[in-house]
Amino acid sequence: MTDNEDPRKRKKNKGTSKEVCGYPLSIFFIVVNEFCERFSYYGMRAVLVLYFKYFLRWDDDLATSIYHTFVALCYLTPILGAIVADSWLGKFKTIIYLSIVYAIGQVAMAVSAIHDITDTDRDGTPDNMTFHVVMSMVGLLLIALGTGGIKPCVAAFGGDQFGDHQERQRRTFFSVFYLCINGGSLLSTIITPILRAQECGIYSQQKCYSLAFGVPAALMLVALVVFIVGSGMYYKAEPQGNIMLDVCKCIGFAIKNRYRHRSKQYPKKEHWMDWSEEKYDKLLIAQIKMVLKVLFLYIPLPMFWTLFDQKGSRWTLQATNMDGNFGALIIQPDQMQTVNPILILTLVPIMDSLIYPLIQKCGLNFTPLRRMTVGMLLAAIAFVCAALVQIQIDTTLPTFPSASQSQMKLLNMGSNQVQINLPGNDAFELPAAKASDEFLTFNEETISVSIGNPPVTKPITLAKEKRQTLLIPSNLNEEWLLTQDLTSKPQEGNNAIRFVNGMKKTVNISTPAANLGLIGSSSYSNYSLFTNGKTVFTIRSGSQACDFSRDFGFGSSYTFFIPSTLVFGESCHQSITAAEDIKPNSVHMALQIPQYFFITAGEVMFSVTGLEFSYSQAPSNMKAVLQAGWLFTVAIGNFIVLIVAELAKIPKQWAEYLLFACLLLAVCVIFSFMAYFYTYIDPMEIEAQFKKKDDEDEKDLKNKKEELEFEMNKKDWTKSQDGDEKDVQTRI
Repeated sequence: MTDNEDPRKRKKNKGTSKEVCGYPLSIFFIVVNEFCERFSYYGMRAVLVLYFKYFLRWDDDLATSIYHTFVALCYLTPILGAIVADSWLGKFKTIIYLSIVYAIGQVAMAVSAIHDITDTDRDGTPDNMTFHVVMSMVGLLLIALGTGGIKPCVAAFGGDQFGDHQERQRRTFFSVFYLCINGGSLLSTIITPILRAQECGIYSQQKCYSLAFGVPAALMLVALVVFIVGSGMYYKAEPQGNIMLDVCKCIGFAIKNRYRHRSKQYPKKEHWMDWSEEKYDKLLIAQIKMVLKVLFLYIPLPMFWTLFDQKGSRWTLQATNMDGNFGALIIQPDQMQTVNPILILTLVPIMDSLIYPLIQKCGLNFTPLRRMTVGMLLAAIAFVCAALVQIQIDTTLPTFPSASQSQMKLLNMGSNQVQINLPGNDAFELPAAKASDEFLTFNEETISVSIGNPPVTKPITLAKEKRQTLLIPSNLNEEWLLTQDLTSKPQEGNNAIRFVNGMKKTVNISTPAANLGLIGSSSYSNYSLFTNGKTVFTIRSGSQACDFSRDFGFGSSYTFFIPSTLVFGESCHQSITAAEDIKPNSVHMALQIPQYFFITAGEVMFSVTGLEFSYSQAPSNMKAVLQAGWLFTVAIGNFIVLIVAELAKIPKQWAEYLLFACLLLAVCVIFSFMAYFYTYIDPMEIEAQFKKKDDEDEKDLKNKKEELEFEMNKKDWTKSQDGDEKDVQTRI
C-alpha cells in the first residue's frame, strides 16, 4: 500500500505493522513517545520560574513575565505545526524534524544551567550571566517551536494508524494517550524538583538546575529515538492541504468583497460571510459561519487561562515563602504543582460518574456552557484563596528598611548586662551574650549610641536601605563593629547562618558538608546557606572541639554567638546563644491545597467541557480549526499575565491575586450572557441539508443536461431526415 492511500480504505493490517490485542503495534511507539515528551516538557517547566529567579537572578515580575511569554509561545506554535504538517511535510516528518529542534532546545537549557562554565573565580556564581541568559532564551525558543509544533500532530498521527474496524481501539488509544499526558506531567513534577534540590558542580556545589533540565533533555532524546524506531510500521498519510488556510482565504475574500461593496447601492447580505459566495462553495461558507459562532464565544476565555497558568509561576513563588515539612515528606515549592495532575486524575471520573448525573437527576439542565461558567467561578474562588494565603504569609514576613531608612540590632559580646540608649527609643537593658529581639528602624544616617553606666557614647554611621548588627565588645573602649545583615529572605527556602566569635582566640567552624572557615577573636563569619533539617556544627580551637546542633525550618536567618565563657566539652553547646534575625516560614504549604482544588475543579469543568463543546459544535472538517482557536485563547491568557505583571506593578501580591479574581468574575458575567443567547447546533444536520441540496441541484442539472442532449439529438435526427428527403428528390 502506498503512503498516500486512504486509511479508511486500507486493509485490516497496515503495512508491516502487526496487531497486538487488536491494536496496531505502531501505536505503542507513539504512546511511549508522548509520555517521554510530556515528561520532558512539564519537568523543565516545573522548575523554570525558580531557575529564572535563583540562577539568573531575575526579580519575581520579570521571572513571571518570561515564564508566561514562553507558555504563550508554546500555544501559538501549534497553528504553525498544523499548517506545515497538513500543507507541506505531513505529520510524520513534522514530528521528526520538530522533535529534533525540541531536543536541541532542551540540551541548550541544560547547558545554560551549568554555573561552572563561566564561574572563573569559582565562588559558585556565574561571572558571565549574558551567556546563560542567551543560551536559556535560545533553548526556550526552540522548545516552544518544538513542543507546540508537534502538539496538533502526534494525537492525530496516532489516530491515523487505526482502520474502520478498530473504532473501539481508537477510542481506547485516545484515553491512554490522555493518561500518558497526565502521567508524564505527574512524574516529572515530582522528580525534577528533587533533582533541582540536589547540589552539583565541578568547582563549587550549587543547586543542580543543570540536572533538572538534563533529565528532561534525555527523555526528549528517548522520545525521538522511540518514535524513529517505529518508523517502518506507521501509516504516513501525505499532506492533503490545510483547511485553516482555506478558511482564512475565504474569510479574507468575504471581508475584501464586503469592503468593495460598502456603498448603499448594493443590497445587504444576511451574513457578511455571504459576500464570498461568488468564489467559494456554499457548504464551506456555512461551515465557516458555524466556526465563527463558536470563536465568538472564545473571546472571553483567555482570562481563565490567565489565572490557571499562574500555578507554575506566582503560586510556585508563593510556596517559596512557606513551610514544606509534611512530616515524613519534605515538599519542594515546585513540587506543589503535582497536586494539579493528581486532582485531575481524581476529579475527572468523579465529575463524569457522580456529580453530573446527580445534577441531571435534580432536573437541572447543566449545559456545557453553564459548566464552563461554573469553571470560571471556581478559578476566581481559587485566586481568592491564594490572596488569603498571601495575606497570612505577609504577616510573617519581616519588614525590611525602605530606601530612606536603616535598621540596626545590637549584640552584647560581654559577660555583663549593659544599658543601651538610642535616639528615639527608650533606654533598655541588654543581657550578657544576648542580642536585642528586634531590628530598630532609623531615618537618620548617623546616630549617637550610649552604652554602659557610666555611658560610653559613640557616633554610628548606618547604611541606608540596609540591616546591620552592632557588636558591643566587653571593653566598651575597644572598636565597635557593624555587620552587614540580610535584607531579604534566604533564597529557595534555605537558612542563612553565621557565627560571631566572642572568645579571645581563633576558632574553626565546620559541618559534615561544608567548612565555614576560621573566625578571629571578636569577629564574625560570612553567611552560609543550609537546607531544612538538623545540622551539626563542630567548633574547634587547637585540639579542643565542641559540637553544636540545630534544627532549621525554611527561609530563616540566625546569628550564633560563641561567648568568651565557652568551655569546650559535652555541654558546651548550652553556652552558645542564637539571635533570630529572620524568622522561618511558618505558613504551611498545605494551605495551598484549597486553591489547587478549586483551580483544578475549574479546569475539569472549563477545559474538558470546552474541548467537548468545541468538538460537538464544529463542522466535520474544521475541528482542527477550532482546536487551534482554543489553543490560541491559552496563548492570549498568558500574554495578559505578563502585561499585568510588567505594567500594573501592584506592590502587594495579595492585591494582584484579588485583581485577577475580579477580572475573571467580570468576564464570567459577560460570558454567561453570551452563553444565554447561544443556540446549540448540529453541524452534521446542517451539512447534510447542504449536501442534500447540492445533490438535488446536481440531479436537476443532470436531468436538464439529459433533456438538452435529448433535444439536440432530436434536432440532429430531424435534420438528418430532412437531408435524406432532399437527397431522394434530387436523385429522382
